[in-house]
Amino acid sequence: MNYKYLLLALCLFPVLSTAQWQERGSTFDLAHLERHQFKFNLLSPGFTYEFGLFKNQSVSTNLGLALATYEEGYVFGLASNNRYRYYHNFNRRDRMGKNTSGNSGNYIAAAQAIFFSQLRIATDVEGPDDFNLGFYGMVYGIQRTYEKGFNFNLELGAGYYKGDGVLNGYGPLFNFTFGWVATKRKKKDPYFD
Repeated sequence: MNYKYLLLALCLFPVLSTAQWQERGSTFDLAHLERHQFKFNLLSPGFTYEFGLFKNQSVSTNLGLALATYEEGYVFGLASNNRYRYYHNFNRRDRMGKNTSGNSGNYIAAAQAIFFSQLRIATDVEGPDDFNLGFYGMVYGIQRTYEKGFNFNLELGAGYYKGDGVLNGYGPLFNFTFGWVATKRKKKDPYFD
């Protein structure tokens, strides 16, 4: 007879814990943020993947052509860009009746970029032929996704460029991508489950 009560308690535990989760679930509530977003970049050939972590926070990675310019010179070629984004204006955009679908919002991000030596197209930085260059800094970005899936992302920031075999230095970061979001997006008007 005790096993019946134990079995009933084990069956009801997921239901009760789900109800509790939904009551206090604001941390993981992604009402505006897309859980997964995959984008093809057309202007700077490449692709971007963005993963929604928590409310208003996501991680994105991008592989495509990029330009690095700092005190020592410039590097142009294939680069990997990684961001930890915090979108700060989703609620304001929602109150004003503006689109938040496809992570359309403004954000602040910790930024990292790696410029690979094997895939470099041009440089004027003096040093060995096989140097890699890394960027570590902060950016402010604006991202908009439109109804048909077209997307643009504009970032401006500054940080530290660390070279592998070349001199290090400080410099700006400017990034602009225009592309198409290949994944299904949430409705224009956010909804809550």
